[in-house]
Amino acid sequence: MKSLAVLPVALLLAVAASSPAAEVEITSEPSHHLILQNQYVRVFQVEVAPHAATLMHRHGHDYIFVTLGASEVSNEVAGKPPVTLKLQDGEVRATDGGFVHIARNLAATPFRNITIELLQDDKARTSPPPKWDDDRSLQVLHGGTQQVLFVKDGVRVSETELQVAGSVPKHRHTRPHLVIAITDLTFRSDVVGKGASNVEMKSGEIKWVEGDLTHTITNVGNADAKFVTFEF
Repeated sequence: MKSLAVLPVALLLAVAASSPAAEVEITSEPSHHLILQNQYVRVFQVEVAPHAATLMHRHGHDYIFVTLGASEVSNEVAGKPPVTLKLQDGEVRATDGGFVHIARNLAATPFRNITIELLQDDKARTSPPPKWDDDRSLQVLHGGTQQVLFVKDGVRVSETELQVAGSVPKHRHTRPHLVIAITDLTFRSDVVGKGASNVEMKSGEIKWVEGDLTHTITNVGNADAKFVTFEF
């Protein structure tokens, strides 16, 4: 009688193990922490512990993620074989939405990134936004570089690296933009008509800036600075 009683439990466990994991919305996934939402984006701080995994979660929008620290991740999309990603600190990747997956951290260190959902992706596909003058470029600055990485759904993504005392010359932002610090940084922003102020950001911090802004940026910290900018 004892073996007969155990058998149904064993069968239930086998069925549970073979059943697909229930999916959750990204806002209900414990490793994803919503830190900003507006008409353009939802921004999540993501951290997955060493050798841990997210829940199966849905990405309903196109998104871009910025890796914070080198890591190795298994991207397990439902219905597809797992793909191993070896990611470098500061690496920026764009992904089309419309899928569910598990992100499994294969490394002995936390997998950290900033995930930026592009909420106007459908609009960009049906009514393409005006093109940028440059969608791929590299500009050598005074003590640094600024590189346009790509344009996704009308959003231009660029990476800026500034040595100590390096600067980005006066430039105008007609559209709002999002800044993500890859390194800890302190820079002075000299805004035309408003004067200068210092901005301090830790690695992984974000800053949303409205448009209609003309300024110069100078690295006034004591180390090289690196950040990524999303222009909408």
